[in-house]
Amino acid sequence: MDPEILEFDLGLGGGGSSGRDGDDDANIGLDVDEDMADSPAPSSILASNSNGGGFGTGCGEIYLPEGDLLDLEPYEGMEFESEEAAKAFYNSYARRVGFSTRVSSSRRSRRDGAIIQRQFVCAKEGFRNLNEKRTKDREIKRPRTITRVGCKASLSVKVQDSGKWVVSGFVREHNHELVPPDQVHCLRSHRQISGPAKTLIDTLQAAGMGPRRIMSALIKEYGGISKVGFTEVDCRNYMRNNRQRSLEGDIQLLLDYLRQMQAENPNFFFAVQGDEDQALTSNVFWADPKSRMNYTYFGDTVTFDTTYRSNRYRLPFAPFTGVNHHGQPVLFGCAFLINESEASFVWLFKTWLMAMSGRPPVSITTDHDAVIRSAITQVFPETRHRFCKWHIFKKCQEKLSHVFLKHPTFEADFHKCVNLPESIEEFESCWLSLVDRYELRDHEWLQMMYNDRRHWIPVYLRDTFFAEMSITQRSDSMNSYFDGFVNASTNLNQFFKLYEKALESRNEKEVKADYDTMNTSPALKTPSPMEKQASELYTRKLFTRFQEELVGTLTFMASKSDDDDDVITYQVAKFGEDHKSYYVKFNVLEMKAACSCQMFEFSGLLCRHVLAVFRVTNVLTLPSHYILKRWTKNARSSVILEERSSDVYTNYLESHTVRYNTLRHETFKLVDEGSKSLDTCNVAIDALQQAAKRVALATKNEGNRATLVNGRIRGDSARDASRSNTTNHKMPCQPLSEDDMDKKIRELTNELDYASRKCEVYRSNLLSVLKDIEDHKLQLSIKVQNIKISMKDGL
Repeated sequence: MDPEILEFDLGLGGGGSSGRDGDDDANIGLDVDEDMADSPAPSSILASNSNGGGFGTGCGEIYLPEGDLLDLEPYEGMEFESEEAAKAFYNSYARRVGFSTRVSSSRRSRRDGAIIQRQFVCAKEGFRNLNEKRTKDREIKRPRTITRVGCKASLSVKVQDSGKWVVSGFVREHNHELVPPDQVHCLRSHRQISGPAKTLIDTLQAAGMGPRRIMSALIKEYGGISKVGFTEVDCRNYMRNNRQRSLEGDIQLLLDYLRQMQAENPNFFFAVQGDEDQALTSNVFWADPKSRMNYTYFGDTVTFDTTYRSNRYRLPFAPFTGVNHHGQPVLFGCAFLINESEASFVWLFKTWLMAMSGRPPVSITTDHDAVIRSAITQVFPETRHRFCKWHIFKKCQEKLSHVFLKHPTFEADFHKCVNLPESIEEFESCWLSLVDRYELRDHEWLQMMYNDRRHWIPVYLRDTFFAEMSITQRSDSMNSYFDGFVNASTNLNQFFKLYEKALESRNEKEVKADYDTMNTSPALKTPSPMEKQASELYTRKLFTRFQEELVGTLTFMASKSDDDDDVITYQVAKFGEDHKSYYVKFNVLEMKAACSCQMFEFSGLLCRHVLAVFRVTNVLTLPSHYILKRWTKNARSSVILEERSSDVYTNYLESHTVRYNTLRHETFKLVDEGSKSLDTCNVAIDALQQAAKRVALATKNEGNRATLVNGRIRGDSARDASRSNTTNHKMPCQPLSEDDMDKKIRELTNELDYASRKCEVYRSNLLSVLKDIEDHKLQLSIKVQNIKISMKDGL
């Protein structure tokens, strides 16, 4: 026999040594079944450990005993053709008995280093060394269950001069309970993915199925989990290895594509986290020039969605999207996230912000995720963060499935509780009632969502712009930009062709919406000048939404409930529904109104409650500060709408509407005070009569000034100034020649004719509007009478 040396496999704990459990090392960075301490390593790791790993190889050649060996028990002197045959026999014996095996120690020849002796042991042999150097200095986040109990069961074999291997030692007894036959498939050394199973997994994975669904198919195919021969954890690890191998080639295609796009257009932006040499394990972000331009116009609100797993690698494809002036989704950039750590999201958000010229959005919507939340807090501290309500509803169906099955009314009640409350107090009361009615006060997930309520319950978010037309609407941009183009079976090689098709399709839809807006006129439903103004400013879809609000004002009554100097509070409610009122604070001088529903703050369109107040206060057109450019036909143009002057009072005194409202406001105050007694009434009447005389005098003087200004003989500024001074100081006029007088008379006559024609046009338009209003009121009156008659008949 050759000289030999004794050798123990590192990390496997040979003999009675206290080595670390081999299962712990095998699963570093992989999915591990927490309920099974004996979880298998992935195939790639096990295959590389052929000289010292466990028996469950998961891939490669598997040695099985044949014939009569299947039912034999090991004994000293028993011979095998090879070491692998001995290992397979002992593993087969262990399966019949009910324990798992592994390789413990070996001896090598001093002459050529060849292995000349092996010891196979029960997986529970030895003890775990808890003070091992590699673990004592670092925190273990997921400690493994201790499985080693010092079992002595083993099989030792050594090679003979003939080349055969003979059993030199066998210990039958175990110091622990053995596993029954229906659980043997859970033991590590007996969990093996056969060739046919791999083929089926590959096929189903390519079709986009996940590990759970694939295991269900395998269990059905093989007739039970014990006959499958491996667990869902093994399937998950095998699929992960498949994805990694496929990813290595396709990520290179991704980088080549991005470099090509940047070479064609320097404004194309892309970045790789870390060095490009590490791209196979790093995150990638890109934004084309149109995406970056989109953000300059519509970057006030952003949706970031990591649940869009659009490829067969289950790799999160995460688009940044927004809403354009037609209410359509627009793209602000895309990312592939190979890992979803907090550092990765921080890098991604900073990179995206740099690509968008460093201007953060007003609001951002994401999936409910604590890691994303932390990253947004760091990168966008001033941005309002919202969790996607519809993703939460979907998760609710999973977390509360037992409640959905037991109580068919729960889903409707839950949606009402989230969407319908008009105040925070109403929501809090509704939520407590809901959790008590369905006995969910102690439900952990529901309690967590309640703690995060300020990030997803609409009543807490109405004061921030999210570009949504209603509280209950799902934003079209949410997870829909690439719908119909990419799916779970799309690989990276196919992805960019479909990605480009999606961009083309979205662009065509925007062009079509632009064409319809610019070349067709919407049907007006009222004679209101405000509706006509809105139809000329807003895009078609936004005008339709505004029109709904404007027509909706016809069913609302607005009555003054409080008057605090310049700010008047109106109570607005549907006719006959005073119990459900909205409150609008209206500043007459600044033409500013704020409604308790906060629709303008949330969507950028005025609600019917504010429009009802405008109707009763004679505001005939929309003030410019209530027309957001991002909703107008010119949203993408560089033309800026007329901005409000910094001196609000001076600017709006030019408006007849404001002058009218101001006078009426002051007059009503005088009437309220003057009507309290006879004395105050007489004083008020006297003041009004004096004011009327002064207004008449001012009107006469205004007419004289207008005649002098409009009827002057045009000349240089000095002569105009001289005439102005002469008029103001009432100095005697210089006599004019007969020709000059005739010329001046003709000019004044022309001016008068022009003014008369304008007045006639204004008068005709006003009469037409008044007639239409009266006709409309008459029609409504008839409808109301008919409804009353029908109600009486019904009673």
